[in-house]
Amino acid sequence: MSVPITKDLQYYKFGLYGFLKNLRFFEPFLYLFFLEKGLSYFQIGTLITVRELMRNLMEIPSGVLADAFGRRRTLVFSFIAYIISFSIFYFLSSWGEFVVAMVFYSFGDSFRTGTHKAMIFEYLNIKGWADQKVYYYGHTRSWSQFGSALSSLAAALLVFYSGNYQTIFLYSIVPYLLDMVLILSYPKELEGSGITMGKVGIGDTFRNLYKEFKRAFLNLKFAKTISNIALFSGYLKAVKDYLQPLLLMLVLMLPVAFSVSKEKLSSLVIGGTYFIIYLLTSVASRKSGEISEKFKNQAAVLNKTLFLGLLAGGISGLFYATGAILWSVFSLLLFVLLFIIDNIRRPVGVSYMAGLPDRKILATTLSVESQVKGLFAAAIAPLMGFLADKLGIGLALLIVSFSLIILIPLFWLKSSYFQKDKHIMKNLS
Repeated sequence: MSVPITKDLQYYKFGLYGFLKNLRFFEPFLYLFFLEKGLSYFQIGTLITVRELMRNLMEIPSGVLADAFGRRRTLVFSFIAYIISFSIFYFLSSWGEFVVAMVFYSFGDSFRTGTHKAMIFEYLNIKGWADQKVYYYGHTRSWSQFGSALSSLAAALLVFYSGNYQTIFLYSIVPYLLDMVLILSYPKELEGSGITMGKVGIGDTFRNLYKEFKRAFLNLKFAKTISNIALFSGYLKAVKDYLQPLLLMLVLMLPVAFSVSKEKLSSLVIGGTYFIIYLLTSVASRKSGEISEKFKNQAAVLNKTLFLGLLAGGISGLFYATGAILWSVFSLLLFVLLFIIDNIRRPVGVSYMAGLPDRKILATTLSVESQVKGLFAAAIAPLMGFLADKLGIGLALLIVSFSLIILIPLFWLKSSYFQKDKHIMKNLS
């Protein structure tokens, strides 16, 4: 049964934040941008690894800083780091310079990830709307996906008229400046517990937060649950941009019967495809609460979608490897399914985590989940790139996907992990 969502002014601010945050005009063309600069798939994979590992180094400290110093300030710093990264991508062009850009991008991600989610769940707790968690977060996430959809169309037009991929990094700065202003308009009570300089020592605050955090995460069942939630998102993060060369391949297979160049045609096809993908993921995110109710419990949702997603990725790789246009279309459809599955899983997994830990370490908890996701992506990305250079993208995706399927028993969850309305240590002991 659907839970009604309370849509006040802050609801729309949460949604607008996600909408602006996902106006990353470069995303549909990121790998094509790197390939145009002469990078190999392995070099691209190493950039993804640098991004994820650097983000992981900052992930827990950034979560603690958000909980200790204030979430709004943390998010403002995050957007400043993003803007520096976009500027480097726009003005510079070598692999080494891109490494620096990825480091700043990592800072942006680490100080953002988990922090805004914590603000959403803090707001629901303040208002007494905790029962809306899955539905509310699913709705706000759908705004993000809609932003990605419009971003894809805008990016296609920018590439079509400019004739290059580089300018889209410059345009990506504008929505991030707007998001900085929006964050500063959030209510002060969403800052978190915070610290008072001169009254509570910084060291004491960090020690207390670390003690609470360690107490929760030493539990093996909770760690396993976090890993299940993060595995598929990390896998998708590592492989999702290989959709771009697949789309380019399909464009090159089309008959030469168009008055526009292949470059301009590919920008429209790629941008249009991403637009459709993000419209679908927006719907999936919005409907995740209703979809999850069709399963026995949250464990069943996460287990079955994990298997289905990896299987779809493996079969997509197999079809991709054939090189035939019909099978490549089927590969594309299965690739799209990966995005949809992730947006069904994420609201379920995040709302589960929001119900477990002590609220004062919520941003830290969500940051750790993101860190685990980043570690999976950092491990998969260079392997995927190396195999893609040696065997082709299709076989690389096939090998990586089925290798992870073999490991699924390590991440399989029991329904007993998901008892409702109990404190974390009771729930997982």
